[in-house]
Amino acid sequence: MPPRQDLFLILHSIGKTFATGVTALQDVNLSVKQGDFMSLLGPSGCGKSTALRIIAGLSNPTSGIVEWRGTPLQQNDIGFVFQEPTLLPWANVYDNVWLPLRLRGVSRREAEPQIAEVLERVHLTGFEKAVPRELSGGMKMRVSIARGLVTRPRILLMDEPFAALDEITRSKLNADLLDLWQERNFTVLFVTHSVFESVFLSNRITVMAAHPGRVYEELTVDAPYPRDDAFRTSQAYAESCRKASDSLKRAMGAPTHAERAYAAQ
Repeated sequence: MPPRQDLFLILHSIGKTFATGVTALQDVNLSVKQGDFMSLLGPSGCGKSTALRIIAGLSNPTSGIVEWRGTPLQQNDIGFVFQEPTLLPWANVYDNVWLPLRLRGVSRREAEPQIAEVLERVHLTGFEKAVPRELSGGMKMRVSIARGLVTRPRILLMDEPFAALDEITRSKLNADLLDLWQERNFTVLFVTHSVFESVFLSNRITVMAAHPGRVYEELTVDAPYPRDDAFRTSQAYAESCRKASDSLKRAMGAPTHAERAYAAQ
């Protein structure tokens, strides 16, 4: 499923400096098309999560503008999946997934069709009454993804959601996420520090450099969808991983703006 060509989200010269004086982002420019699956790839401290929080409206930029194109964004149009599942420990699976709708005034009964549908899509039908302590790490993350999708958002923001999972579970969730993305045609911004994950999932990869966080390079993954285990062992996958890895290595060694200015003197 190729993304549509119309622009959906644009970051114009986004900067973020915290009260401590630490500059997390500097002059970040980014364009996201409707239907993109874009990964933000970079080392810890390059501002990937900060950028995601600014896009979600959970944090304000110090400078720059976040521009949404097309139909005006509604309350339900942004879904967010955090690195930790952040489930309510006393609530069962059904009620955890209901939470975003409940906060918007949707009753438990009214929400039932949407919750049942999304639980089926993340393979959790039958676990509606289970509480988080009864679930594996992978199942908790499935609940978190279901909660992010239950409002049928136009864009899903995902902050290293699979980083703490074992490789087998991570690979399965990667495949399931792509199935959901293709089926529902939403846009994804996916934060990761894994080259292999970014190449498997994405049609576009934005490589970021750190200190301060900034866009270093944008890469395209031309492999068609759907992608499966055969793609992971293909020459095209290996070549795309090599390109992304090389770009990431260069980004990690890239001089800052201040260092470049000093070197030019």
